[in-house]
Amino acid sequence: MEPRLKAEIWVKAHIRKCANFNVPVMVTRRGDSTAGSVLIKVNRLGPGCMVFSAATNFEDGSRLWLKGTGPDWVEESVADSYIEKQIKYDPDLWVLEIEDPDGRPFLDEKIQ
Repeated sequence: MEPRLKAEIWVKAHIRKCANFNVPVMVTRRGDSTAGSVLIKVNRLGPGCMVFSAATNFEDGSRLWLKGTGPDWVEESVADSYIEKQIKYDPDLWVLEIEDPDGRPFLDEKIQ
């Protein structure tokens, strides 16, 4: 099982990673600094959005990312509705929004 960074440290590192590519990213919701989960909304600025949700691979304990809004790009209102439902379920949730016309989430971990 991999050691986990505190949520706030992981979020700051991801913001820096996006900044290295000159891609705007904002914290749209601040969660619990230690144990909060993270959602990443990728906004292609017109042709759709996708929300990625962190999960644990129970085979090896590694982190992976699930396409929370499904395999296809969705309207921004659909992505925002998904995020709101997740916040009701988990009030400690962090939400990052990446604005990238190429739709890159900048995640090193596996995406399913």
